[in-house]
Amino acid sequence: MAVLSSSYLFCLLFFFLPCLYSSASLPKALLIPITKDHSTLQYTTKIKQRTPLQPTNLVVDLGASFNWVNCEKNYQSSTYKPISCNSSLCASLKSLACSNCYEPPHPGCANNSCALFPENSVTRKSTIGDALIDAIALPTTDGSKPGPLALISDFVFSCSRTFLLKGLAKGVAGVAALGRSNFSLPAQISTSCSSPYLFALCLSGSPTAPGVAFLGTGGPYVFVPQQVDLSNSLMYTPLILNPVGDTVITYYRQPSDEYFIGVTAVKVNGKAVNLNETLLAIDDETGFGGTKISTVVPYTTMESSIYKVFTEAFISEAAALNLTLTKSVKPFDVCYPVDEVGSTRVGPAVPTVDLVMEQKEYVFWRIFGANSMVSMLGEEGEETWCLAFVDGGIGPRTSIVIGAHQMEDNLLQFDVGSKRLGFSSSLLLKQTTCSNFNFTSSYNNNR
Repeated sequence: MAVLSSSYLFCLLFFFLPCLYSSASLPKALLIPITKDHSTLQYTTKIKQRTPLQPTNLVVDLGASFNWVNCEKNYQSSTYKPISCNSSLCASLKSLACSNCYEPPHPGCANNSCALFPENSVTRKSTIGDALIDAIALPTTDGSKPGPLALISDFVFSCSRTFLLKGLAKGVAGVAALGRSNFSLPAQISTSCSSPYLFALCLSGSPTAPGVAFLGTGGPYVFVPQQVDLSNSLMYTPLILNPVGDTVITYYRQPSDEYFIGVTAVKVNGKAVNLNETLLAIDDETGFGGTKISTVVPYTTMESSIYKVFTEAFISEAAALNLTLTKSVKPFDVCYPVDEVGSTRVGPAVPTVDLVMEQKEYVFWRIFGANSMVSMLGEEGEETWCLAFVDGGIGPRTSIVIGAHQMEDNLLQFDVGSKRLGFSSSLLLKQTTCSNFNFTSSYNNNR
């Protein structure tokens, strides 16, 4: 990882905290709010970027390698700096190209500039864009509430073009990358703030209240109303490296920056599903197979043969609860009349789904009804509960992709430094949700 010069870091007194701290004090964690866009089922965040600082809305992409922002429309800043193509920083970015521009210099237009290939993970489109350095500011936190903004003036990102925003939530200017590369948002926070390379993600499905991501801290993560510290409630499993990346513009011999975990079995109501276990392993030559986690896939997808036996098992267990199938509602195949399904603290009263890790029966991510089901309207306007899992087709690159709906109101800690994932299961069991972090009025005034 490139270490950027500390001369870039500065502090605006009374308004900002510096991101570097003396050895006598501990670095504070940073945080970002995360809001669900219900029209696209994507998750967005708002950071402050440029000089003077401007609010910038970005789609949160758990697997993206670096932030990118549309520079074609109104990107103005007095502190942006292009990155030279022959610099050591460009080499550490593993750039595949240099770019030149035959217009007056402006953000995204410079000669002998280090070029990257920003990507839209929703549409699978990519383009070439100049790599830049500019300032960003994020709130600090003690784990229970936001604090003053911390300024990072040497943040590396890529410019992009307006067309790459197609398919993303309305009003966003680009992508906030949370992938396991050296230049994702958490990685750069770790470098600039001398904090651990980890972050915790808590997605909210609320139409009004945001979730949160904590950057650079293993806790505390305190949520109201019980003032519960969720860092004490995590189970852990290794993060697995897929040796073959899956970007549109292929980086030769570069591993994936997405997060894979070692799911070894799937259970419904505690009973193992009889699936082809070879599909759960990652092929070292092709990168196919395995299980990954994604914020841009709205519902968990399963390779067709896995999906078939999984839904059969679910239907069988649901029948034992006297639930009868009704007409399916796209994109889902398994649906039940809402008046047949009871209600519990953790959502609809349906069979539980367990993702078992590493051949250890006691390490499992339990998915309750709030995360396994979704409310849908049928063709005649009738309300149904549908199993929120989707057929991923025959021979997909990844056998199981854990989607964002299954992550909502679960706290996930991605500890890249220690190569492990911490997960809480449903926060509803603790009488809280991801929307219950105390975003105060002082934070809103800084936005």
